[in-house]
Order: sequence, then C-alpha cells, then structure tokens
Amino acid sequence: MSDFEVEVRITPRPGLLDPQGNAVANALRSLDFPGIGEVSVGRLVRLRLRAQSADAAREQTDRMCRKLLANPVIEDFDILVRPDRPDRPDRPVGS
Repeated sequence: MSDFEVEVRITPRPGLLDPQGNAVANALRSLDFPGIGEVSVGRLVRLRLRAQSADAAREQTDRMCRKLLANPVIEDFDILVRPDRPDRPDRPVGS
C-alpha cells in the first residue's frame, strides 16, 4: 500500500447555467476589470488516501466523486493523483 495525494477539480458542465460564475463576471466588470468573458466557478477537493497503486487511488476517487463529491448530472470532474510526499512543508505534523 502507498499513500497518494489526490486533487479533484469539479466544474459546472459547459452550456449549463452557472449563477456563481455569472455573478463573479458581473462583479469583476463593475470593478473595472476590462476584458472579462465567461467565468466558471467550481471546487477543488484535496485528499490523501492509501491505495495499492495510483490507478487504484484514481478508481477509488472516481467512485467518491460519483457518490458524493460531484453531481454528475450538472458537473464534470478531473482527478490528479500523485505520490504523497512526507517532506511536504504544509503537511500537518504526525500525518
């Protein structure tokens, strides 16, 4: 078993209404930021997990997304898996 760092980027599906993105775009325009086009607002979920391999970690994370983290009807998600680095400066002590 190995430890992995996983990042899941969850975004609204293209073509669907994104009220948060529209609000951010309008606010940026009103604050005199020219050239603002379409804005999309999503979520970033970071987690650590233990799995047999990077492929197994990706498969497990995919199941998490489909069951809880994302709404597959209106959201898309991308998964990035990399080996955990125990020397990472932002890693909590004792992890």
